[in-house]
Amino acid sequence: MSRIGRMPIPVPAGVTVDIAAGNVVTVKGPKGTLTRELSEAMSIEMEDGHLVVKRPNDLKRNKALHGLTRALLHNMVVGVTDGFQKTLEINGVGYRAQKQGNKLVLSLGYSHPVEMVDPDGVESTVEGNKIIIKGISKEKVGQYAANIREKRAPEPYKGKGIKYSDEIIRRKVGKTGKK
Repeated sequence: MSRIGRMPIPVPAGVTVDIAAGNVVTVKGPKGTLTRELSEAMSIEMEDGHLVVKRPNDLKRNKALHGLTRALLHNMVVGVTDGFQKTLEINGVGYRAQKQGNKLVLSLGYSHPVEMVDPDGVESTVEGNKIIIKGISKEKVGQYAANIREKRAPEPYKGKGIKYSDEIIRRKVGKTGKK
């Protein structure tokens, strides 16, 4: 059995879970609503305040889907109750970020400012050299953070660029002068 897939998902008070035909799951909570269509091979049931995912047999595909389905459901429940957050740091001389309405404007050493519009359900804020991305969908928050980081990924010699706040940049030694 999948260790992740076996674990029941506690549904906190104030959160409602609707399981429609075709395993279309809708989770409503204080922060919003998330809907996702999950694999029909898995059976998702509500049992005394907990969501339980069961698989029909031990085929390799179903074993893989078992843990995935449970993880996706857990992320939906956590998202509508607490939400998700990613923090990015900007390092480099002249590199800065600012908000203009729902646009994030980045100055990253290019000849032009880079403008990025916040996707639906995701909100970004700027505090000094930090960009904080918040939302209820873990997937959207992570993807938007990755898209921002991609605009100027950190380089290993001086550490300039946009990095996750918990990311560690492995530094390289530069070239030495002539002898």
